[in-house]
Amino acid sequence: MLLADYIIDHQNIDWGTILADWAWLLPEELTVWLMNCYGDLFLIFDDGSIHLLDVGAGTIERLADDKDDFCQKIDEGNNANQWLMIPLVDRLVEAGNLLSEGCCYSFVISPVLGGQYSVENTATLSIVEHYSLYASIHQQIEDLPNGTTVKLTVQN
Repeated sequence: MLLADYIIDHQNIDWGTILADWAWLLPEELTVWLMNCYGDLFLIFDDGSIHLLDVGAGTIERLADDKDDFCQKIDEGNNANQWLMIPLVDRLVEAGNLLSEGCCYSFVISPVLGGQYSVENTATLSIVEHYSLYASIHQQIEDLPNGTTVKLTVQN
């Protein structure tokens, strides 16, 4: 496995603007370290700890105490497969669904709304659209109890 096959170069992305819609979930100070092919971010907080922003789930999870701890933990158990979504990315590449520059994979129906982690439920979006769409979804459903029926209306 090559890490480069499962992460996106994000150096030229204006994270301050993109993550502004996620201010309700994120601390004011953070560093974007890595981004997987589904746009999930591995963030470094001020104390050096590594956290995963799972865009599809709208959650932030502490993964490691620091970069060294992360590098050890990613090799444990199924962590690499889960954190980098390796099996799903491999199936997408095998199906010929490759990413263009500035894009990431995104779910057609968000997992938080019952969407499946599958090739059939995956589309390619610009990174800007991906973050904007998911921030909007999570802000709108934030206070709803689990199991609430949700109707989405797409407006142009």
